[in-house]
Amino acid sequence: MTLYVMRNGEKVSYKVTQSDTTLLQKLTEIKTTQDASLSFASDCRSSVCGSCAVRVNGKEVLACAYKPESGDVVEPLQNMPLIRDLVVDMEKALNFNKVAMTWATTNTVTSVSPEDAERNEVQSDCILCGACYSACPVYAVSTEFIGPFALTRNWRYVNDVREEDVAGKIAAVQNNGIWDCTLCGECVPVCPQGIAPKSDIDMLRNKSNVLGYMDPKYASFGGGLDFGAPSF
Repeated sequence: MTLYVMRNGEKVSYKVTQSDTTLLQKLTEIKTTQDASLSFASDCRSSVCGSCAVRVNGKEVLACAYKPESGDVVEPLQNMPLIRDLVVDMEKALNFNKVAMTWATTNTVTSVSPEDAERNEVQSDCILCGACYSACPVYAVSTEFIGPFALTRNWRYVNDVREEDVAGKIAAVQNNGIWDCTLCGECVPVCPQGIAPKSDIDMLRNKSNVLGYMDPKYASFGGGLDFGAPSF
């Protein structure tokens, strides 16, 4: 079969064996038998670490899980600086976790029911592969957008019964955050863990409304009143 890999803006073709193996195995075959200079990232090979995420035919996938077909075009993730070939720099994307305060604060709750634990089970499965970040069209106009996975992880803690600083976490995602999302849903089908950032962002908007925030695009309709910053 033939695979095409985008390298330096050019589509380079490689002949690989026709077998029922993963894209990561095919890339490894190319590197070991044809072109040692081909660069790509991988680690766990078990769809756990997320480091092998790439785009195939315009859609984000994990190379260690995707079974390629002849003619597939493989390219690096979008919206991140390219290091080489299929390797991108995720530092800025991952730093949005700090902006969104995606961590637990000190709490006094000593026990959690199974039902409460289940509330955050899906969001806790995020592997930070960057697929949703790559698929998000908002970055075309706003490079400082906090992004889908950071907002999903913010909701994971906002929705946790043990979290004491819900107001602080909600405040952290008002600017370049939940209101910048277009709710287009492009992030949903590419998540290898079945997480729906669009839904989590919608929940963050609802929680923000409860705490006195509103979409700044509509704040001016309030007769000059400032609806953007609640008092606690």
